Amino acid sequence: MQPGDAIVADDDGVVTVPRSELDAVLEASQQREEREAKVRSRLAAGELGLDIYDMRPKLAQLGLTYVDSPPSGAVRP
Repeated sequence: MQPGDAIVADDDGVVTVPRSELDAVLEASQQREEREAKVRSRLAAGELGLDIYDMRPKLAQLGLTYVDSPPSGAVRP
């Protein structure tokens, strides 16, 4: 740590940011906050994280299929 460095803390932890990187870190942090706000909004509207993060193709590669709802007539446990 050097004079002029910033110490940033939140509920997840504490980090030291070198003074020379403050502007870049601030910009990246603001962009992340904006992205996360958009995702929270989409989740609140009922969209699945599975679709937001485009995970269906990855599941298919693994031989898995996400079922949105049981087939008609299926018996639920």
